[in-house]
Amino acid sequence: MILLIRITGMVEVNSDIQEALFRLRLRRKYAAVLIKESEENMKLLSKVRNTIAYGTIDDKTLLELITKRARTVGNKKFDAKAVVAGLQEQAKKGKLDLVALGIKPFFRLHPAIGGIDTKIHFGRKKGVLGDNKEKINDLVRRML
Repeated sequence: MILLIRITGMVEVNSDIQEALFRLRLRRKYAAVLIKESEENMKLLSKVRNTIAYGTIDDKTLLELITKRARTVGNKKFDAKAVVAGLQEQAKKGKLDLVALGIKPFFRLHPAIGGIDTKIHFGRKKGVLGDNKEKINDLVRRML
């Protein structure tokens, strides 16, 4: 599973990129979503890579994210371990649907403790924008 976090705001965002972010349910700054790894999603990620941070999430971070930041419709209580187990079953089948598990399909995160570098200087990547691979887990833990 891939975790996407919107880092940039809405000011001066191209309309095509803004439409792609809305379709990914990344409608505000520091919102996060889970998507499956497929060819179509990777093409979409390459389009919006300068406004989001993404990477593969491990099971420990996923459990922590769901227990701390997941919300149900109506803010009812839920079992986080059962939700993670359901997500792993869905990932094996090739689909990913949080709504079927009773959880909202996005997570609202805090700004990162210690700040984040979001800039790209002279073609060299210094910030968190784009593909972070396994480093996304550290970023998410700082944002919980």
